[in-house]
Amino acid sequence: MIDIFHQSCYACSKLITQRYSTSFSLGIKAFEYQFREPIYNIYGFVRFADEIVDTFHDFNKKELLDEFRDDTFKAILQGISLNPVLHSFQATVNKYNIDHDHIKAFFDSMEMDLHDVNYDAPTLKKYIYGSAEVVGLMCLKVFCQGDTDQYKELEAYAISLGSAFQKINFLRDMKDDFENKGRVYFPNVDFDNFSKNDKTSIESNIQKEFDHALIGIKRLPHGVRLGVFLAYKYYISLFNKIKSAPPEQILEKRFRINDGKKMLLFTTSAIKNSLNII
Repeated sequence: MIDIFHQSCYACSKLITQRYSTSFSLGIKAFEYQFREPIYNIYGFVRFADEIVDTFHDFNKKELLDEFRDDTFKAILQGISLNPVLHSFQATVNKYNIDHDHIKAFFDSMEMDLHDVNYDAPTLKKYIYGSAEVVGLMCLKVFCQGDTDQYKELEAYAISLGSAFQKINFLRDMKDDFENKGRVYFPNVDFDNFSKNDKTSIESNIQKEFDHALIGIKRLPHGVRLGVFLAYKYYISLFNKIKSAPPEQILEKRFRINDGKKMLLFTTSAIKNSLNII
C-alpha cells in the first residue's frame, strides 16, 4: 500500500507544477517518461519555497521558511515525509544523489528575499546561484542519471541557462518586484530612472549566457533535449519581446507569451529536434 502513498505524493508535485507554470509543464511533457516524475518533484519543491517568501504576507514567513528548510533535510535523512511535496523531493534527492549544498544554497537565496537587500554584483551572483542555477544543476543530476563525467561536461552550460532564465524573470517582473516586494535585483539600477543603457547592458549579458547555454543544450541526452530546448525557446521569445520594448514599458507591464505562441514553439522545437538542427 505504500506505493499508493508514493504515487499520491508524486501526483501532488505534478499538480503544483501544472497549476503554477504552463510553460514548465509543457517542457516536462516533452521529456521521455522516466524523466518527468523527478523533475515534477524538484519543481513542486522549489515552487512551494518560493511561494512562502513571495505571497505568505499574513504569516511569519521566516518561521515558515525555517521550518520548511528543517523539514526538507529531515525528510532527506529519513527517506520519508508526511508532507507530500517533501516526500517526493527527498525521493528524487536520494535516488539521484543531488548535492545537499545545492539545496542549502537554494534556501539561502530564498531567505535573502525576506530582507531588504541592496544588491551589488557579489550578492546578486549569490542570489542567482541559489535561486536558479542550482535548480538547473538539480535537474541536470536527473538528466545525467549517474553519469558523473557527463554532468561535469554540462554543468557550466546549465549554470548559464539558469542565470539567463532568472535575469529575464527579473526584467519581466520588475514592476511587481519593486512595487509589491520592494526589490530591484540589478546592481546600480534605479527603478525610477531605468534607462535604455541599463536595459541594453542587462540584455547583452543575458544574450551571452543564452549563447553559451545553447551549446550545452545540444549535448543533452536525447530524452530531455527537446524539453530543455523548448524552455530555452520560450524564454528567448519572451526575451525578444522585452528587448523590443522601451525601458518605460518594462516598468509598466508584465510581459508574457500567450498559449497559442507556446504551442507553436512546441511544434517548431519538436521538428527541429527531430531533424537534429537545434
